[in-house]
Amino acid sequence: MCVPITLLLSFADAQPTDAEREVWEQVDVVLKDAKAVLDELQAYKGAGQEIREAIQNPNDEVLQEQAWAAVVPLVGKLKKFYQFSQRLEAALHSLLGALTSETYNDPTQHLEREQALAKQFAEILHFTLRFDELKMTNPAIQNDFSYYRRTLSRMRINNVPADGENEVNNELANRISLFYADATPMLKALSDGTTKFVSENKNLPIENTTDCLSTMASVCKVMLETPEYRSRFTSEETVSFCLRVMVGVIILYDYVHPVGAFAKSSKIDMKGCIKVLKDQPPNSVEGLLNALR
Repeated sequence: MCVPITLLLSFADAQPTDAEREVWEQVDVVLKDAKAVLDELQAYKGAGQEIREAIQNPNDEVLQEQAWAAVVPLVGKLKKFYQFSQRLEAALHSLLGALTSETYNDPTQHLEREQALAKQFAEILHFTLRFDELKMTNPAIQNDFSYYRRTLSRMRINNVPADGENEVNNELANRISLFYADATPMLKALSDGTTKFVSENKNLPIENTTDCLSTMASVCKVMLETPEYRSRFTSEETVSFCLRVMVGVIILYDYVHPVGAFAKSSKIDMKGCIKVLKDQPPNSVEGLLNALR
């Protein structure tokens, strides 16, 4: 697939046009909160110590109370992250609506003329893969939530009033539990959101969505493998951004395309994309290669 040079060069500084502004502003509100979510997740230490002590000393009421007091605010954070995934899914829905509409004849035109929206889509994918990388390396998240649910259940049986009960009701607790049980919860939320978008827009050819995704994968691949473009990247963070976006769109494509990203008829050059990943320092792409497996 030929990727227009204008798309490669101006993607980074894209400003919304009047036609894009309404959707751009909706999505911008969500993206402004994304960094704070990542910062909170990165700083998430968990209540492992307090939980261990409480479990080892089941009759020590002080330790039980300390563990509960440590876990309740953490569950508040986990609930916030889960609710953010729903906001992110809604933002993705708005972006897909704009980037796959029948306004232009092909996805390249969409991405060229709606670069500010394409960039937001890329930022959502970058956030998603970064969130999941951090979640994967933090077992405290599921341990804390499991302990919260077990303790709450025991308190209910014993009719003990629980301060943290208002934090998460049973139905919400089930949904949050399912969310964190997935190895890559944010990516799962986005994949489900993309599938839902396709099924809710049956009048829209599925190619409008899959071609938009495959074009974005090509843009990232060309930017990463061509020395002339690669040399314009100002930092390794820009390289990481491109790599995450490329992997993100491949996974979404694989989800919604009838035969997937790895089939011979796929419009994504999978060999080329995997080569680009393998050409990076191994420790920087291990999580991304795992996400594709």
